[in-house]
Amino acid sequence: MDRKSFIKAISLLMASPIVVKAEDAVRELSKAENTEKMPVIFIGHGNPMNALADNAFTKALAAIPKTISKPKAILVVSAHWLTKGTYVSVNKHPKTIYDFGGFPDELFKVKYEPIGAPEIANEIKNTIKTVPVLADEQMGLDHGAWTILKHIYPNADIPTFEFSIDYSKPASYHFELAKQLEFLRSKGVLIVGSGNIVHNLGMVDWKNQNTGYDWAIEFDTTVKNLLNKGDFKPLINYESLGKSAQLSIPTNDHYLPMIYTLGLKTEKEQISYLYESMEMGSLSMRSFIIK
Repeated sequence: MDRKSFIKAISLLMASPIVVKAEDAVRELSKAENTEKMPVIFIGHGNPMNALADNAFTKALAAIPKTISKPKAILVVSAHWLTKGTYVSVNKHPKTIYDFGGFPDELFKVKYEPIGAPEIANEIKNTIKTVPVLADEQMGLDHGAWTILKHIYPNADIPTFEFSIDYSKPASYHFELAKQLEFLRSKGVLIVGSGNIVHNLGMVDWKNQNTGYDWAIEFDTTVKNLLNKGDFKPLINYESLGKSAQLSIPTNDHYLPMIYTLGLKTEKEQISYLYESMEMGSLSMRSFIIK
């Protein structure tokens, strides 16, 4: 960003009223290129109760801002916004979505409500040419977004919006589509994929919080080895990875956010792990950053 644009953005942040100042500042910031390319992050978000937890996982999330520049906006590709067709949220004021049941009342009292980033969302609509990207004016932040961002940026002071997953399409489609979001990284947008590499709720063992079934550990390790090699083709064609893959991905809703992050990786970038663990037998909390 040049000096003139920076001064203008700062002056807008000091203006009033509060709602207008934030939106106008984001509009100004979205026009400028960022000199430092933002990383891409995949988070294994796991149990929604992590929103209230103080544990090794949430501490790892809280440490992320110490290692990267503060983003101008955050785009989340969440396992919990599945659509037919591809949508981007242009909601100016996304609300907290409690897309779960059976949890303590305390969890339903949590609010995480940064402003949206409709100007940047519209840039996505105008930039992606291979598929129509539709605007959604109602989408808030589902628990794949807010339960993790609450720990990473607890002040909710960064404009945040979501990009949907067209659940009718294969992993290869999402890998290629993700590449068209790459321009955002040079505009200061942090792209976060939120899901789980291993996610089989039908086999969750609630009594064993820090364990993994043999097949779950096997598949999580296979994924790690392929990530380390930069060999993404088998991960895209995960159906060929055997019985452990079938058990780990009974449905691919939580797996596809990782595919988006891999599609955004450039040749010279490296993958490093933010957190590694298995929980309740059939959940992988593996999380990583690409930069």
